[in-house]
Amino acid sequence: MRSDPATSAVPLRGLGGLLRSSEPVRAAPAPSAAALLLEEAADLLVVHLDFRAALRTCERAWQGLAEEPAGACLEVKCSLCVVGIQALAEMDRWQEVLSWVLRCYQVPEKLPPKVLELCVLLYSKMREPGAVLDTVSAWLQDADNQGLPEYRALAELHLQRVLLPLGCLSEAEELVAGSAVFSETQRLDALQAISTARQQQKHAESGSEETQKLNQEASPASLPFLYKLAQIFRRIREAVASPLRRPPIHD
Repeated sequence: MRSDPATSAVPLRGLGGLLRSSEPVRAAPAPSAAALLLEEAADLLVVHLDFRAALRTCERAWQGLAEEPAGACLEVKCSLCVVGIQALAEMDRWQEVLSWVLRCYQVPEKLPPKVLELCVLLYSKMREPGAVLDTVSAWLQDADNQGLPEYRALAELHLQRVLLPLGCLSEAEELVAGSAVFSETQRLDALQAISTARQQQKHAESGSEETQKLNQEASPASLPFLYKLAQIFRRIREAVASPLRRPPIHD
């Protein structure tokens, strides 16, 4: 049966727009091996609660990423790190998180904002913010990162969760004064928080010095008194232990 020329000339509408009969049908690209492993790792983490297997799957996916074009797998790489961070935390191996993600990205400046945020929140929650101090500082100082939309949120997080709890007040002031991402209101609020923290720090140091001074002054002076007190107690014990001597009776 011959086709109608008028019919064959009519364009067909597809997902990508108008598609003529002479054009090949464009199929959606097949997911990469790393993307398939990411789905497997997420399934192991969330459904099966097999955290060790999820971590191993993420590491297998990393090896496959090396064979893919640079830039084509950034989202997959970031998602693998998120799954790996969760798996390590679930296994109570949170101390390994930072070194684990740096194995993937080599240098702190290349960490995705989402991965860095999770690291800060995790170590802050575990009361070890000092572990991420150098990493976050290096990331914030990188010129390429300063143009990212997530930069301000990470700067605020670094200030509140890392610098202030650690008492790094000079570094906190430099961050607030040297960054143009803060609004004037945010800058004033941050400087007020830093000032309050500095006053508390001075009071704590003053109290500690005063206590130490009192201890130093009291120790030498108290030794003679304690020595005399010990002699008195010894004499009392001797008097109690020995029989009472009565005066001689004269006929």
